[in-house]
Amino acid sequence: MSWLAPIAEFVAAFVIVLGAAFALIGSWGLVRLPTLMERLHGPTKATTLGVGGILVGSILVSRLEQGAWSGHELLITLFLFITAPIAANMMAKVHLHRLRLRDAAISPGPAGAPPEPGGEAGWATYEAPQPDTAVATSRE
Repeated sequence: MSWLAPIAEFVAAFVIVLGAAFALIGSWGLVRLPTLMERLHGPTKATTLGVGGILVGSILVSRLEQGAWSGHELLITLFLFITAPIAANMMAKVHLHRLRLRDAAISPGPAGAPPEPGGEAGWATYEAPQPDTAVATSRE
């Protein structure tokens, strides 16, 4: 056994414990924060780092014990880091649109309530399709 093995085991254990601490703090933030927009920070920031740290520690442990790198945990980590911010962005957009519709229903303002997005128009905006786009030409 090499003299690096105890150091590598300590590093792997430290990364796993640090990841678990991040996951715990992120979960606690999800439960305790008052609004939806504040609650998004728990799972997308701290919990993503927590689960990522646990998976990186697991990769190190499997390397130490089996002598081979674990591709499964690496793929899970990459998938997590790619999908969590995208999912949070989508949830934030839906929440902002719902707030806008509710505020427009309460006091519409000078232009009136915004139109409902429909058809093939993009759901992320309330703008009408521009005349030179494919969606605008297909409606004519």
